[in-house]
Amino acid sequence: MRLDLRKIIHVPGASVPFDLQLDLTHLDFFGARPITRPLQVQGKVTNRAGALQLEGTASTVLDLTCDRCCKPYTAEKVVALNSLLATELENEDSEDEIILLDGGAVDLEEVASTAFILAMDTKNLCSEDCKGLCSRCGADLNDGPCGCKPDVDPRLAALAQLLDDKAE
Repeated sequence: MRLDLRKIIHVPGASVPFDLQLDLTHLDFFGARPITRPLQVQGKVTNRAGALQLEGTASTVLDLTCDRCCKPYTAEKVVALNSLLATELENEDSEDEIILLDGGAVDLEEVASTAFILAMDTKNLCSEDCKGLCSRCGADLNDGPCGCKPDVDPRLAALAQLLDDKAE
């Protein structure tokens, strides 16, 4: 969706609201497709003393799989959209994120989808204290201990063997 901003480019204080849905279900992240619902994008573009400021949010509910325990879960993802818009760049070395207008309009789908994709996490956890799976038997450690003996440091294996002999 292209948002025409020609009406507010020269009118300080003026704004144009926007509200749209994007379909990003086709996107693949590391072999999974967590975006199964439409992305809801809302906000406005405001002329603040001659500078066009895009502010808003892009949000959806993701269907994810925990990277530690492999259980599926859902999580809401909300990404803030905050960019400056300009008709031309005065200083090309500027570190600010400035989006150039094309014919007095901005492509909201491109702005929102880029911001949302860049904000996706590379590691997904069902909870911060997820204990994951046992590396030996594969039991879910969130449900309790698995019963496997703890690993013995190979440098202390001789001492562990002495303790095993004493226990018998």
